[in-house]
Amino acid sequence: MSSLTTPQAPTLAVVVTQVATAEALAAACAIARLDVDAVPSPVGALAVLRRPTEGQQGAAAVSQMLRGVPVVLLERRAEKIDASQWVGGEREKDLPAGLVLSGAPPALEDLLLGDVPVGELEGVVTSVGLSRWKAMRLLAQHRR
Repeated sequence: MSSLTTPQAPTLAVVVTQVATAEALAAACAIARLDVDAVPSPVGALAVLRRPTEGQQGAAAVSQMLRGVPVVLLERRAEKIDASQWVGGEREKDLPAGLVLSGAPPALEDLLLGDVPVGELEGVVTSVGLSRWKAMRLLAQHRR
């Protein structure tokens, strides 16, 4: 197989959710043992996976936790962005990345274009090092 036909590993994987806060998404990801940096956005919190090659596993886990609410996985590979919709732990369909990004919040565009590293965005909350106990307490607080 030549390097032209070998699929490239993603260099960035972001799961776009409808979760209201970055704290709640980070807590849910900690319970699912996903290492993410959760970023608040007007459309819902974004889960930026610490290991981009685990984007599909991350999208499956997040969509399973959200019970019937679709999430979108965006993966950047070199100069290309792929988008897919996930529901209940399963990949439902591929989406046109341009259409998904047409109404994207600035933070998502900045991440995908590589203009701003996730650590420089405002309101980032990490799931890394968050104990299951603290994560459960955070989720309980956000359900009220």
